[in-house]
Amino acid sequence: MEKPDTILIIGGRLEAIQKAKELGLRVVFLQHKERLLPGQAEAVDVLLLVDYLDWNVTRPIVRAAHEAYGFTAVMTLVEQATELAGRINDMLGLGGTSYEVARRFHDKLRMREWLHRTGFESVGCAEVKSAEEIRRFGEQHGFPVVVKPMDGTASRGIAVVRGPEETEGAWAELTGLRGRGDLPMATFYPVDRFIAEEYIDGVEYSVESFSFDGHHIVVSITDKFHDGCVEMGHALPAILEDEKENTIVRHVTGFLTAMGLKDGVGHTEVKLSAKGPRIIEGHDRVAGDRLLDFMAVTHGFDMEKYASGWPFRRLPALTERPVPTLGAATKWVNGRPGIVEGVEGVEELRSEAGVFGVDVHVRPGEEITAMTDNYGRHVQVLVTAETTAAAVERIDALIDRVRVVTRPASS
Repeated sequence: MEKPDTILIIGGRLEAIQKAKELGLRVVFLQHKERLLPGQAEAVDVLLLVDYLDWNVTRPIVRAAHEAYGFTAVMTLVEQATELAGRINDMLGLGGTSYEVARRFHDKLRMREWLHRTGFESVGCAEVKSAEEIRRFGEQHGFPVVVKPMDGTASRGIAVVRGPEETEGAWAELTGLRGRGDLPMATFYPVDRFIAEEYIDGVEYSVESFSFDGHHIVVSITDKFHDGCVEMGHALPAILEDEKENTIVRHVTGFLTAMGLKDGVGHTEVKLSAKGPRIIEGHDRVAGDRLLDFMAVTHGFDMEKYASGWPFRRLPALTERPVPTLGAATKWVNGRPGIVEGVEGVEELRSEAGVFGVDVHVRPGEEITAMTDNYGRHVQVLVTAETTAAAVERIDALIDRVRVVTRPASS
């Protein structure tokens, strides 16, 4: 009897598993012991529950699973598992993204050095180990200076240091994050080493792509709304002049080629600066904030389904960019620091026309503090409309109808 096409999926959402099953794939699911979500165990054919951050533990388990179930592709859409997927591809000769390419995306210093070495673009960068090294970097490259964790995520531990007088305070604040096991997702994203980067001016965009045998298709370009360094909203497709859009597409596809990505999802942040387009960060995983759900309805392209279907050629390659038929926007609502008593207006808002979702990330009795990164956001509101401009107008008219009610925390 012929064995079914089998995929190893590492981490991620229940929806990714369900879509792989819809394509007729047998799913071996490798999940971290702290991240198993409701419904995942029941949805998969094989469940491997292990601390996959430890390669010495994971390697023999994966080898045994490969011998037993014969999976021929590995897929992950989460940041913490991209390098693991690369290790497995290399170890078993599966032909997907290698560890070296995955590491190049994950390690911000390595990415900058690689882009400089290949001649794609140059942005001043260096590892820094003290406030004095930040000051010296600023003297060489000019202030402001961006300092961030070497392999961080979710805007955690990012500081924009605007002058030498700010270096001591910024360094003390950043290094105070080291060893903080109480922070959300600290198991997966511990703060350790830091990189200083030349500050890049201009408007930042998020670019979502999928690569097919080295041919990169930009699916969507997204406008971003920030509060400091924290992302507080998105709108897609971005409202752009053709010339700017073409510049972004050319730069991002060139970046993906330079980085060595051949197949699968890409999430790239880019700015149109005074010096030209510059990469802020790049990732071989999907964007957060449910942008992949938006693209499925705005552009008719399901990133999650393609991520598992393309390795088996169960879905056709795109030859040109999909044309959007809707616009979408999302923004976050935060409560004041204190103890959460409840969230008002959620059900009423969900019943409004054009509301795609209202996702609540706090619960009564939880203590919330001032927002410092993406994990400190509380309620996400998502809408669609005929155009991006209409979607932004719609969400601005609705967003104040949701309120996180808190009371002061006892001292």
